[in-house]
Amino acid sequence: MLNESKTLGEFLSDPRIALIADDAIRNMDLRQEPIWHKTISELRNEHFGGGILPGFERLFEAAQQGNWFFPVYSDEECAADASRRSVNLVFLPSKAEDAGNRPYIFLVPGGGFVNVWNLTEGWPVAAQFNELGYHVFILTYRVQIEDKVLDREMEDFAHALSLIRQHEDIFPVQADHYITCGFSAGGYLVCLWNVKEKGYEAYHLPKPSAVFPVYPLVSWKLCMQHNGFDPGDAERLFGCDMARAADSPYEIPDHAENFPPCALFLAAGDTLVSPEHSRMLKRSLDTLGIPCRLEIGKEGGHGFADGSWTCMEGWTERAVRWYETVAKKS
Repeated sequence: MLNESKTLGEFLSDPRIALIADDAIRNMDLRQEPIWHKTISELRNEHFGGGILPGFERLFEAAQQGNWFFPVYSDEECAADASRRSVNLVFLPSKAEDAGNRPYIFLVPGGGFVNVWNLTEGWPVAAQFNELGYHVFILTYRVQIEDKVLDREMEDFAHALSLIRQHEDIFPVQADHYITCGFSAGGYLVCLWNVKEKGYEAYHLPKPSAVFPVYPLVSWKLCMQHNGFDPGDAERLFGCDMARAADSPYEIPDHAENFPPCALFLAAGDTLVSPEHSRMLKRSLDTLGIPCRLEIGKEGGHGFADGSWTCMEGWTERAVRWYETVAKKS
């Protein structure tokens, strides 16, 4: 067992996981941040919701077993676009003997489209899904780009899922049988993956078996009404202004007809992404007759990650058990 008295810097400096140390929070140099010198116990009590240590435990185990880190793009593709070098998959397999009979989880951490928070919303969440008998792939996608970010991130999805399909000899999974799960900005991306013009259908890839968006942003109309938004950010994300994006397939609730069954998880006290985003998506899915579960915790806010020590503890188990019930009915 790993020790909570070790610092974050000590864990991330371990040579076993050197390949992904910079991905703990992609696009943030943690060596320059105060949290680098904090112990895991201090981080749990002072900074982050959810657990951190189980994620490191799974990373070290996977790294020891081998076949755990995979660049998504080839050297030739990276030579054509250097931003692709930051895109990779981490594979954390479940120890359950029958995990290969279940869909794998395609896990997408959030970070406001400027970071990727594997430290909290990637590795430890994967550890929970592993315990529940599900293999997990964690995607680190591009955020250090300045134009049409969302389209490029959909390209990252497509290449990552194609990589898994191409290497069924390595991965003990049914390559076309997967569930997407994303947090915040990553929650938006796993929703956008279901939009006909932008996601799996546009890339001629299989439909997910289910989607688990966690405190997701889904509506740019809602952002314009309540939150405001930097026009420069809109141009970076969409390549157009916000009003135009809100009247396009980027507006998830208006283009939800291709969704698989969906389970949404968030907390009522979320002041960063209004719970109305999830309520709006659920109304759209209900109208379309697509199975949808909405769970809103009574307290807490944005960033509860794996839910440990919060009212959302156990949400990962509730998500997969709900999916299993829906799958049996279909």
